Amino acid sequence: MRGGRTAIRMLMALAVTIWLSSPAFGVRLKEISVIEGVRENPLIGYGLVVGLQGTGDRNNTQFTVQSLTNMLQRFGITVPADDVKVKNVAAVMVTAKLPPFVRPGQTVDVVISSVGDAKSLQGGTLLLTPLRGPDGKIYAVAQGPVTVGGFSFGGASGGRVQQNHPTVGTIPNGALVERGIQVPLDGRSSFRFVLNRTSFITARRAVEAINARWGRPIARCLDGRNIEVRVPPAYRGRVGEFLAAVQSVEVRPDSSGKIVVDERTGTIVMGEMVRIEPVAVAQGGLTVIIKERPQVSQPQPFAPPPGPAPAPARGQTTGADLAPGGQTVVVPRTEIQVEERAEGLVLLDGGVTIGELVRALNAIGVSPRQLISILQAIHRAGALHAQLEVI
Repeated sequence: MRGGRTAIRMLMALAVTIWLSSPAFGVRLKEISVIEGVRENPLIGYGLVVGLQGTGDRNNTQFTVQSLTNMLQRFGITVPADDVKVKNVAAVMVTAKLPPFVRPGQTVDVVISSVGDAKSLQGGTLLLTPLRGPDGKIYAVAQGPVTVGGFSFGGASGGRVQQNHPTVGTIPNGALVERGIQVPLDGRSSFRFVLNRTSFITARRAVEAINARWGRPIARCLDGRNIEVRVPPAYRGRVGEFLAAVQSVEVRPDSSGKIVVDERTGTIVMGEMVRIEPVAVAQGGLTVIIKERPQVSQPQPFAPPPGPAPAPARGQTTGADLAPGGQTVVVPRTEIQVEERAEGLVLLDGGVTIGELVRALNAIGVSPRQLISILQAIHRAGALHAQLEVI
């Protein structure tokens, strides 16, 4: 137990040391923002997966029977719905994402999900399925063998072995794009970059970095999330190159003063800018250890059994005169040990970081769960200038 606590303390001390010694770094603007209007578009369609080995929808799944009957009628085959067996067919929903700037003839991945009571889509083939956008237009068509990353097998007695989700599969490059979405770039005089997180500090740093890159004020901060960048005259007609250059500009994002605590696992994640007012922290514990060690007490050899012994005749001796009588019994033995651990007192001056606090608390042997309680107590005392979130 002590070895485990020692290892945890060493890991926490190492993490704090690396954190305090690591310099500030920047990330590309591409990683923390998106260009307004340049996005993926969701597609959805309804289709049938055939060729299943008895793991398809059951006969009482009406929409599967109706879909199969309608499809056969389009091929000139008329079959009564009551005579259609669908155990080798499954009704599915097909979803995909249409990337920006995609052209007709290119392919995208699709996800196949069962909507009926099929047991598995393993070994099935998706029939030609049109994929529509939110406007109702067809943008791609999907077809091909379904790849399932799991399995499900069952016996006649009802036992079943299942791994992952056999009712969901994929078709890599399974959809052929029929209609692309045009995102006009040429001719635009400005673009707007939208940050992933709202921060006026990060937006200001991004504007300063972009203007320093081109040596002129081509970027301006609209609010805490939107940055407008004007296209220089030298990049007219080469907007793609300009956007690539802007996205490669390195920006140091602002870190918020926030501490996230997971009490279930003892995990603590904290920001760099957390500051603490002058505070004193003392940590001690009272440990009570109770041990039960029962002992077996046995009588001496040749002892008579317990109970009243017959009176001896005059002039005779009994076994009781030679050895005391008794029986084997279990005698309780209880040991109580009280350990009071007096830890040191940690005094922190104003303006210290949370990393310095953790390092100081590790010096007095504080475990991660005790550290969580200390952080909560400091936050209640009003000395922790950060948002404490407990999950």
